[in-house]
Amino acid sequence: MRTQLPTTAQLAPLTAVRNLGILAHVDAGKTTVTERILFLTGGTHKRGEVHDGTTVTDFDPQERERGITIFAAAVSCDWAGHRINLIDTPGHVDFADEVERSLRVLDGAVAVFDAVAGVEPQSESVWRQADRYGVPRLAFVNKLDRAGADLDAAVDSIRTRLHTVPLVVQLPIGAEDGFTGVVDLVRMRSLVWADGRLELREGEVPDQLREAALARRRLLVESVAELDPAALEEYCATGELTEATLVAALREITRSGAGVVVLCGSAYRNRGIEPLLDAAVAYLPSPLDVPPVRGAADPDGTVPERAADPAEPFAGLVFKVHAAATGRLTFVRVYSGTLRKGEGLLDVAAGRTERVARILRVQADRHFELDRAVAGDIVALVGPKAARAGATLSAPGAPLLLEPPTVAEPVVSVAVEAVRATDTERLAVALARLVEEDPSLQVRTDPETGQTVLSGMGELHLEVSAEKIRRDHGLAVSVGRPQVAHRETPSRAVSGLVYRHAKQDGGAGQFAHLVIDVAPLPGAAEVGWTGAVELDFRSTVTGGRVPQEFVRAVAAGCRDALVEGPLGGHRVTGVRVTLTDGMTHPKDSSELAFRTAGRFALREALRTAAVILLEPVAEVAVTVPEEAVGGVLGDLAARRGRISGQTGRAGTAEVTATVPLAELFGYAGALRSRTQGRGTFTARPAGYAPAPAGTGSR
Repeated sequence: MRTQLPTTAQLAPLTAVRNLGILAHVDAGKTTVTERILFLTGGTHKRGEVHDGTTVTDFDPQERERGITIFAAAVSCDWAGHRINLIDTPGHVDFADEVERSLRVLDGAVAVFDAVAGVEPQSESVWRQADRYGVPRLAFVNKLDRAGADLDAAVDSIRTRLHTVPLVVQLPIGAEDGFTGVVDLVRMRSLVWADGRLELREGEVPDQLREAALARRRLLVESVAELDPAALEEYCATGELTEATLVAALREITRSGAGVVVLCGSAYRNRGIEPLLDAAVAYLPSPLDVPPVRGAADPDGTVPERAADPAEPFAGLVFKVHAAATGRLTFVRVYSGTLRKGEGLLDVAAGRTERVARILRVQADRHFELDRAVAGDIVALVGPKAARAGATLSAPGAPLLLEPPTVAEPVVSVAVEAVRATDTERLAVALARLVEEDPSLQVRTDPETGQTVLSGMGELHLEVSAEKIRRDHGLAVSVGRPQVAHRETPSRAVSGLVYRHAKQDGGAGQFAHLVIDVAPLPGAAEVGWTGAVELDFRSTVTGGRVPQEFVRAVAAGCRDALVEGPLGGHRVTGVRVTLTDGMTHPKDSSELAFRTAGRFALREALRTAAVILLEPVAEVAVTVPEEAVGGVLGDLAARRGRISGQTGRAGTAEVTATVPLAELFGYAGALRSRTQGRGTFTARPAGYAPAPAGTGSR
């Protein structure tokens, strides 16, 4: 079914809109899936190929050169009377923040898995990200035409590693090179794609597969009946489920997250994409099917909500900013209301009004102008000059502050400087634009060396950012050796520390008296500490000895103290502070005095709390020929890696280990040399672990 891209916001009602993301581990084939969707729906007239550098969504030169997705790209297409707004997300762990921002604004997603590798490390990471935002998913097991492809093994890895109930609705016809189609277990029909042809042929289930298909359908029906009350009632009464009941139950199970529908195919060979689109329309939610968006609580404690209704006041969330050559594009998910060209919007958090000059439907690097955007849309705006990713844009007369996406803390830093001294100011502008587009990047000036330091999520992330400066801004820059971001944490408790802050210099003075206990949070000094909880502040003061406003000031002061630890000036994490007592002065006590006292009291406590250094570690999965396992194990041990598992399959072995991130710089080249180019590895953040003595000091 080939249809033209809709060019006006009002073509599809809200019930016929699907806002979807494509999620996967790197090289699982999600960009190829996206390209086939665009081709089949008429969004493109030629199939784009990753290996040829002709894809629509991977349009950046670096993406085409490296053969990976780096930047989330939005496209729109039309299928069976439904508009599908699709975001192709990166699969590499260094660009997980792009995935996070995309998931925040999506109603559903398709998780793509390699039929040979099954669930890979980054697959787990993106799955957990989707869990955090409650995004319903379908699973698509791709590359069934590859040697070693095994649908059952991939499904088993979904069950065991993702801790969900896979509901397999298709049975492959043929295997590896002989894979030609699938049996649809819901309708009990065969779907076959002939070699070299695009047409899908539908027919009866092949005789040689009928028994297996009936057995698989029975398993599907039983699993669905266990998860859906309505299906269970019909199953108990008749011993079977009708097609309508099965579809309705799968839809409800998918939306609730109780299970995941699993489809299969080969995107490269154009097999399995039409059923995937049909499943997305049938099972994944429309904007009307998700709960109303909730804003920040009002002063009286009520939590405002805004339904997906074009008649409601406008509310949208900025999830991406792109400084294109033609101007600044602000990507917005519209949650409620209607927006027209020329209208003004309030950036709620910043308190600034932005004017919308144009509204665009985005097709990767191409755009189609709209006269308006309505609830449920994903569009790009031209006009807003300062709205950042995570900002809420709202109708000026009805502000609503939405929760922004979580931004991960950078773990790797490099020093960046312009080769020519005259380009220093241009470099500052280029770095500011980079940070505007990618909030997971941070720029600071090292107080000791005066160098400009760029921090990001990994070595590749920073490498791509530096190359972007060179290409987009025409700047020659030199980049230093990567350095990891260490943390500090106390290893023992300090009880009853007394700190008195008294200052008198004429006029009103400052007075605050505190007694605090400081202790490490459980697990903060162990391998795998995430660093997500920096401070757990509590107060046990009774009798009003310290007023509540001063207690809050002490907590703020403690947070100030975490910026720089006593060991090496690194940020402090994993601290529990309990305010046990205090005293005030009727005239000289103030919030400022207690905040200052809190800062200095915690600093003093940390100096006596045996602070230890933490370094970021990564979970590494290395796939190598069996004969190279010994050398790889020895190399990982030399890199201070902790081996956690080893599995073998078809002449190859996969070794998993936890390795300090600092030891992984340059590992890709070393692994290729050790395995004659046959070894590959993936890594994902695994938190922090205690670092050896003498590491990370300044």
